Amino acid sequence: MNFYIVIPAHNEEAYIKQTLESLVTQTLLPKQLVVVNDHSTDKTQQIVERFVSKYNWISLVNTTSSDEHLPGSKIIHAFYKGFETLDDSYDVICKFDADLIFPNNYLEQLAFHFKTNEKLGMVSGFCYIEKNHQWVLENLTRKDHIRGALKAYRKACFEQIGKLTPSMGWDTVDELLAKFYGWEMLTDKSLHVKHLKPTGKNYNKASKHMQGEAMYKLRYGFWITLISALKLAYKKRSFKLFKDYMAGFFKAKNEKLPFLVSEEQGQFIRKLRWKGMIRK
Repeated sequence: MNFYIVIPAHNEEAYIKQTLESLVTQTLLPKQLVVVNDHSTDKTQQIVERFVSKYNWISLVNTTSSDEHLPGSKIIHAFYKGFETLDDSYDVICKFDADLIFPNNYLEQLAFHFKTNEKLGMVSGFCYIEKNHQWVLENLTRKDHIRGALKAYRKACFEQIGKLTPSMGWDTVDELLAKFYGWEMLTDKSLHVKHLKPTGKNYNKASKHMQGEAMYKLRYGFWITLISALKLAYKKRSFKLFKDYMAGFFKAKNEKLPFLVSEEQGQFIRKLRWKGMIRK
């Protein structure tokens, strides 16, 4: 099974060496790995170049963009800069963050799952963060959601969902559309991935508003957005975040921003969300 990996990286000198080391020691090696150095001002490029000179299946793409850490569009635009350099001979395409340490059987285990179930569109492990010198499950991790940091898509699923959407909420819309088209998802709790930089650490006020904007663009509607925003803010222990999310939702609504999904897909998504909320 051919794995192609794209890693967008912006100022990741503290982490990227560990990420790449964990990927070059996999029991099943990727066929292609491209790191997109997205406007880094630190030593990210030099670190990646050392791996490029040693492994002929690793490549580097340098690109320029803004310094602002905006989740969504910036990271997906960088992803495409790398994806466009790859050929079409992949079975699985992965979008990984540059601050992860993978267990050495990670890709082999993903391949096993993909081969075992033809309806499987996406698979991942679980993210762990370091707290008081111990690796604990990151609180954003759920068994029914594949984190944006470690996405792996079967080629047919990736193509059917229209690949990745350059917008905040890209890592939710992909799953919702995969379900819409009848694909299954799997999170393997035996695969512990170390997440060296907890999610949201660099987000600024604008990007926090974008979370609410994404909920609008996914056609959640007011009530699902309200409940989702409360839940996310509670997990992050911040009422201010709740206000940011809701402000983003109403701003997007007033500006009549374009939706990321069709009306039919929106209906499916709302039904799915209500079902999940009632079950919980």
